[in-house]
Amino acid sequence: MSHDWYNLDELSRQLGRDRREIEKLVNRGRIPGRKIAGDWQFHPTEITHWLEQEMREYTDRELAVLEQSHRSMEFNDPHPVAALLRVETVQVPLEARTKRSVLEGLVELAGRTWEVWQPASLLTAIQDREAVLSTAFENGVAIPHPRNPQPDVLGSSVIAFGRTLSGLPFGAPNRALTDLFFLVVCRDSRTHLHVLARLGRMLQNPDFLAELRSCEDSVSAYHAICAADRRIVG
Repeated sequence: MSHDWYNLDELSRQLGRDRREIEKLVNRGRIPGRKIAGDWQFHPTEITHWLEQEMREYTDRELAVLEQSHRSMEFNDPHPVAALLRVETVQVPLEARTKRSVLEGLVELAGRTWEVWQPASLLTAIQDREAVLSTAFENGVAIPHPRNPQPDVLGSSVIAFGRTLSGLPFGAPNRALTDLFFLVVCRDSRTHLHVLARLGRMLQNPDFLAELRSCEDSVSAYHAICAADRRIVG
């Protein structure tokens, strides 16, 4: 089979789940796939987009399994968020009052690493993703990111974080306001899903969100995020 597609066995390994379970979900239309010459095949990009939505409802255990099956090849670190976040890519407070200004501010933060080669292209890719479906959650957190990996505009994957002084409309369910923003920009899908899974596990802890909202400056927010990442895997 072409390396551009997964078969059922490859998909089950990618997801860390039993092949029979995957086949049932595919037959019920729960996983995007198509039959080619009588066999189910799956495009990696479609699976990544499907996973992004499914992960919103995953338990900690399910996210941990996803982490294991999508470990990044870009770095060898059990703490993926701490590995890609830097003090200079954290801003508290983030001076922004609109969705666009938040995204512009986050891209500017990411650019402080000198790993963003084409900031305008990256901003457009992030805005295009938001136009498809907001990355905001009802708990006041958003994780903006491009729809596809960005190897042509990045030297290495980057995470940036900003907290606005008050919540603002970002497209969250039930019109909830958003004040915590994690920008995730990665060079490949494995790193992207690895980071999203870890962030999902961190954000399931309400104490972590309260701690972030109590941080008075960028340095304390940086340390709070890294500590939360390390608590997942000590």
